[in-house]
Amino acid sequence: MSATEYIVRTKDVVKVFTLGEEKLRALDGVNVDIRRGEYISIMGPSGSGKSTLFNAIGGLDKPDSGSVFINDVDMAQLDAGELAYLRCHTIGYIFQTFNLITVMTALENVTLPTIFAGTPTDDGIARGMELLDIVGLGHRYHHKPSQLSGGQQQRVAIARSLANNPSIILADEPTGNLDSKTGEEIIALLRRLNKEQGVTIITATHDYKMVDVSDRVIWIRDGKVEKIENRADIQLSIGGMAGEAEHLAGGETG
Repeated sequence: MSATEYIVRTKDVVKVFTLGEEKLRALDGVNVDIRRGEYISIMGPSGSGKSTLFNAIGGLDKPDSGSVFINDVDMAQLDAGELAYLRCHTIGYIFQTFNLITVMTALENVTLPTIFAGTPTDDGIARGMELLDIVGLGHRYHHKPSQLSGGQQQRVAIARSLANNPSIILADEPTGNLDSKTGEEIIALLRRLNKEQGVTIITATHDYKMVDVSDRVIWIRDGKVEKIENRADIQLSIGGMAGEAEHLAGGETG
């Protein structure tokens, strides 16, 4: 497969945090290649480094060494303006806590990224209404976050992430604040958008239900890629410590 078919590549990525006198290698030489149009889940125990990897891929945190490439562009070589442009036009973000602006309506929250991108107002509003229709909230466009359920707020956040037609959606624990049924609905919605719009989706998640819709799962442990598995090679069983799912699989190594 040629490099141009990979939308994200990380090469020997290292990230170290200093906690008092102790240094923690949150990422320790991580190498991953993500194909255009894939649905990827990054999974691992708390403190494994999956959120740090997520932040490095999204340009939210700069590695101490190594490189992160988006569409073959090394983000470390971009200045602040170029990085902001890439993040605005190439990457959409979904967060566990929704991060909606409380004084804005659903439509205003969705169209906010289009303002930063310089989209004409009428075009931004039309795009916002189109996306709210897609996520099933066209009839709630004038409601503020406090008037919406958690699942509805996450749908608004998903619509917002798509506002500038990004090629990558980064979803950090997108079901973490939702009940099980609503979480399943959000997972199904993300998979549908992945298929219908061809957007690459990368999630950092504890939710094992995400495995079923993923093309591949990247398992992170102690800052390293423990393994990378195709969905077909993964067998999940409920059990183990604290009621978490365990898995048995082969798959490719990372």
